[in-house]
Amino acid sequence: MAEDDRSIRRSLAAQDDIVRELLQDDVEHGVLIPLKTTLELRDDYQTGRVLVTRTPTKAANPAIMMLRSLLPDEIIKGVPHLRRCAKPSDLPAHLKAQFMNESAQSRQIHTGKSNWIYIIVGPENMLNRDEVIRALSSVEGMEGEVFVRSIPVPMVSPTSQVQAAMWSQHFWPALYRKNNPLGPHPSMITRQTDEIADDAAIWMALAHQVARQSHHKGYGQPVGACIIQRDEGRTTIVALAGDARWHHQDKVGCTGNPMAHAAMRAISIVAQKLVRAENRKTQTKQAPILEFEAFQDSPILEDERKVFDREHPNPDGYLCHGLEMYLTHEPCIMCSMAILHSRMGKVVFRHRMPLTGGLSAEDRGRGHPSLKGADGGRGLGLFWRRELNWSMVAWEWESGGCLKPLKLDLSVHA
Repeated sequence: MAEDDRSIRRSLAAQDDIVRELLQDDVEHGVLIPLKTTLELRDDYQTGRVLVTRTPTKAANPAIMMLRSLLPDEIIKGVPHLRRCAKPSDLPAHLKAQFMNESAQSRQIHTGKSNWIYIIVGPENMLNRDEVIRALSSVEGMEGEVFVRSIPVPMVSPTSQVQAAMWSQHFWPALYRKNNPLGPHPSMITRQTDEIADDAAIWMALAHQVARQSHHKGYGQPVGACIIQRDEGRTTIVALAGDARWHHQDKVGCTGNPMAHAAMRAISIVAQKLVRAENRKTQTKQAPILEFEAFQDSPILEDERKVFDREHPNPDGYLCHGLEMYLTHEPCIMCSMAILHSRMGKVVFRHRMPLTGGLSAEDRGRGHPSLKGADGGRGLGLFWRRELNWSMVAWEWESGGCLKPLKLDLSVHA
């Protein structure tokens, strides 16, 4: 037995009895590939232009104070990833050569130990150059011709020390603040990938298993979802759900009941378990009277029932806060937003859905041979968007070859 197989068996042995009872498929390691955000997939950096000036060192503070009184805060703080002030010796070589060769005074400024300093004034498109020159000319020591030049700079922060050093050489001295303004920090991704790598294959295998069962019975598409809780190294399965878009209704067309997608059902099953726990606390016994259960959140498969009958390990939490979801297919936009609003902590899916998926950020489909000229998906990257009030880490999972792929038309909303 290979070492990978043994590590999975050890991981499986650490799970509770119900997981060992449920799991019928072979389990094999896969590869977790972190999704890129929409910002990470655009150009490595976007450049804009800023105005820079230079002053004698003794006039630097008065010039900066004057600029702060003259300019709005959004201009003053517009480029926090770049050093506000730079010595002539710290400028990139091309700027040094450009400024130095403008005049005899410039050559003197760049010769030996300089008593001058360069200052970023602010983004050019937010400034009136003439007003800036008039204001600077009033500073003692800057009388006469005021030096103001426009230079290109990156408008987003560097995401590593290496990138900051590169920008310092090519644009202007830059600062790396040990964060990633474009998405999850690399160290966090590495830590969380390591955290789930050992047993991700188990939960993915269960999602595939319930997907096949539900499809075989004619309830829905071959799509499955598994939700677990991970707490201090211990994992507990919380919900298992197959697709049920055609359950309790005739199969008309190809869409079915959208509320009964596997991801929506899994989240709703978690909610049912939380309501059940709350009812036991308050001794409430009345069941809701529904003419039609839109979410199909009652178990319809035996495997779903076994997990549903067990109590939620954390009944006092907010819905899916901090939980992990494993999906056979990339969820559609509706399901992606439901996952987001439920406060899921991590999401892993196996098959990309380039026309309908909501988590991946790539502008997908154009030129893809399997899409036959379709425009492709929107590349929303909903797992991590600045304008949304929640974000999470998401991965695509590539099987090592043991789990057979689940065929699904790319136009289907999973």
